[in-house]
Amino acid sequence: MRDDFKIRTMFPPIGSLIDDIEHRILSPLSYLKEFDNHWLLELDLPMVNKKDIKVTFDGNMINVEAKLNEKYSEEKLGKISKFEYFKKSLSLPDMIDAKKTTAKFQKGRLEIKIPKKSTGRSIKIS
Repeated sequence: MRDDFKIRTMFPPIGSLIDDIEHRILSPLSYLKEFDNHWLLELDLPMVNKKDIKVTFDGNMINVEAKLNEKYSEEKLGKISKFEYFKKSLSLPDMIDAKKTTAKFQKGRLEIKIPKKSTGRSIKIS
């Protein structure tokens, strides 16, 4: 694992939470693991169809959005919030190969395999 890249868990700013409620967006549970030659990002996306999932890259930022099959409601402190989407954005190291990324969706779980760019080069021996 690279020493200069650490996964940090941070609480979102209060304004962000309010925006999520107002825009009816949930943040899915996710897990990011580093392997020798790739990263594996797993997201729980219950109540979602494969056709309603969108994965995009913006530089080294991966964005996952998914529309729920039906609205999800939750009550807290006497207020009912209804959600229509999942959305997650993560920053990855610069050494990823977004063009070779693959994804698989089964039983409400999205697995995204993000290869690392090769930094070495081969030399022809004569």
